[in-house]
Amino acid sequence: MDDAFNDFVVARWPRLVRSAVLLGCSTAEAEDVVQTTLEKCLTSWGRVERAGNRDAYVYRVLVNTFRGSRRRRWTGERPTGTLPDHEVVPDPTTGVDDADAITRALARLTDDQRAAVILRFYAGLDERQMAEALGVAPGTVKSRLSRALGALTHDPNLQELRGLTCTTTD
Repeated sequence: MDDAFNDFVVARWPRLVRSAVLLGCSTAEAEDVVQTTLEKCLTSWGRVERAGNRDAYVYRVLVNTFRGSRRRRWTGERPTGTLPDHEVVPDPTTGVDDADAITRALARLTDDQRAAVILRFYAGLDERQMAEALGVAPGTVKSRLSRALGALTHDPNLQELRGLTCTTTD
C-alpha cells in the first residue's frame, strides 16, 4: 500500500497542485489543498484503489476539499516561521499578462463551470470521468462545459489575447 500510494503521489502531485491553482487557489494554498486531499486518500487508500478510476476519485476529493476550504469563515493571514527568499528574476510580463487574462476569465465562471473546464482540459478527464469526479450526471457535465466554453469564447480579455477585436453594443 505505501509504495503504491507513494508512486501515485509522485506521479500526480504537480498536476493536482496546478489543478487546485486553476480552481482558484494561490500556489501555497493549492499545495495545502492537495496535501489535505492526499491525506484523505491515504486514510482510505483501499477504497481509492478499488475505485473504477483512481484519478477521477482523487479529483472528486480535490474538488470537494477545495469547496470546503472556501466555506471557512476566517481567511486571514497565517503565521510562518521564516519568510521566503526573494530572488531577482527576468521580467516575464507577457507571460504574466496572459496568465492574468486566463485566470480572470476562469474566475468569472461559476465554481461548477470552472471545475468542469479544469477537469476536462487540464486534468484530461473524459465526460464519464468528470461526471464521476463531480458527482453529477454526464448530461450535466456537458451543459456546464458548454456554458463555460461559451462564456470563455465571449470574454473580452481572452479575445484580446487571441488578437480579436472587441465590440460592444449599447
